[in-house]
Amino acid sequence: MKTVILAGGLGTRLAEETHIKPKPMVEIGGKPILWHIMKIYSHFGFNEFYAALGYKSEVIKDFFSDYYHLQNNLTIHTGSGKIDVHANEEQGKDDWIVNLIETGKTTNTGGRIKRLKSWLGNESFMMTYGDGVANVNIPVLIEFHKSHGRLATVTAVRPPARFGGISLKDGIVDKFIEKSQIGEGWINGGFFVLEPGVMDYIAGDDTSFEKESLEELAKDGQLAAYQHDDFWQCMDTIRDVALVNALWAGGNPPWKFW
Repeated sequence: MKTVILAGGLGTRLAEETHIKPKPMVEIGGKPILWHIMKIYSHFGFNEFYAALGYKSEVIKDFFSDYYHLQNNLTIHTGSGKIDVHANEEQGKDDWIVNLIETGKTTNTGGRIKRLKSWLGNESFMMTYGDGVANVNIPVLIEFHKSHGRLATVTAVRPPARFGGISLKDGIVDKFIEKSQIGEGWINGGFFVLEPGVMDYIAGDDTSFEKESLEELAKDGQLAAYQHDDFWQCMDTIRDVALVNALWAGGNPPWKFW
């Protein structure tokens, strides 16, 4: 199953970092949070990624263009330009297929997904945001999605009240309100599983996946919620950056499956 990562937003609340790099490239322990997210999926065998790019996309492209060489030992012949690569076993092997796709500088979240339609084909796919990590069991999430037979499944989590609210009834979302705490306090944690039919709920580039698509899916009874009552953390502010880096430095970060 293919995994989409929304990686094109401005990240205005992290301006201290994002004036020089896109938000998914803000680092945890010396690696971009985008890399950490991909490692979570890769641990469970999902190695094909589609990054929806926008703001400062060249930074993400440069990172992955140089990734192979940067992870390994090199012998460089300056006279010919030839580079011999010697495997660095300490780094491990990240055997990923990473599709880096320009989806527009100002395109909204729904529009970025819609622009990937031809890349994703007529198959189920996963999607998450490029700024949050969690210890979600991805195969269990997928099985939950399949068993409920809806067009979309969102991972519902319980962090602070400043994010999108989810009202649940028997595992199905009956109301979705972005950036507001409601009901039990379950909120949008990303880590979605989506069917191709979700594209019909996205009008175009200006569509907000949260404020429009998810609300409509919920109204139609097509949005299920996988309740993840364990670790989840987004990287929305400098305080969040400090928190996740402290967790990483502690030696046993909850999202580190690998």
